[in-house]
Amino acid sequence: MKKIIPALFSSLIVLSGCSVAQNLDMARLAQGGAKIAQSMTISNDQIQQYVKSYIAQSDAQNTVCGANDPYTKRLNNILSGITNVEGIPLNFKVYKTNDINAFACADGSIRVYSGLMDVMSDEEVLGVIGHEMGHVAHQDTKNAFKNALQTAALMDVIASTGSTAASLTDSQFGAIAQNLASAKYSKSQENNADDYGYSFLKKNGKNPAAMVKAFQKLKQMEDASGTKATGGMAQLFSTHPDINKRISRMQAKCKADGYSY
Repeated sequence: MKKIIPALFSSLIVLSGCSVAQNLDMARLAQGGAKIAQSMTISNDQIQQYVKSYIAQSDAQNTVCGANDPYTKRLNNILSGITNVEGIPLNFKVYKTNDINAFACADGSIRVYSGLMDVMSDEEVLGVIGHEMGHVAHQDTKNAFKNALQTAALMDVIASTGSTAASLTDSQFGAIAQNLASAKYSKSQENNADDYGYSFLKKNGKNPAAMVKAFQKLKQMEDASGTKATGGMAQLFSTHPDINKRISRMQAKCKADGYSY
């Protein structure tokens, strides 16, 4: 992508000398070029700032359960004693929605959807969160966010032509959210996140078999529907391939360590 994006930007600059120039928003084009350069050299501190801004906007656009809400109290109880991952302070919130989903960000923000909590036990919810913590620990979420920034910059350049895509990229948040939703981790990243989540739960005195139960529940819900998962659950599945093999891996680890479920 690092080679493709500058090439496209250069092509659009060349076009500015043709008759197409009258349709270009040169200020927008320059802004897009600046974003491309920034997304390739962005520092960890800048990534964290972008993530914090993204989370703030995400919280503003969703219904966040208050401190006294039963969902919040339940989540606080589930995560009692778990405060950081690899030194990164964690903060948890519940989004009030029927979607079945959960996600974590590089700044330690973890958001759990109430729909997920409705269909899973406390241990199963913890299993999903443990896996997401693994992606934070291995910087998978940070790299995914950086890639989303790069793609958002590309979309901004395209928008400079005055096409209908401009309405999609006026909000950087919308562009980033779109690309994060379609991001997929590799098989090794998923396995590493599973292993980290397993060890993390053990370290905090929790039964790591919770991860097995959580993945089994997700698989059962999809199988019961008779169709591919939709909505938030589709996002969980799209970023978590080979779930049957991963369940078997976790089952083998639990058996070897003497954990039952």
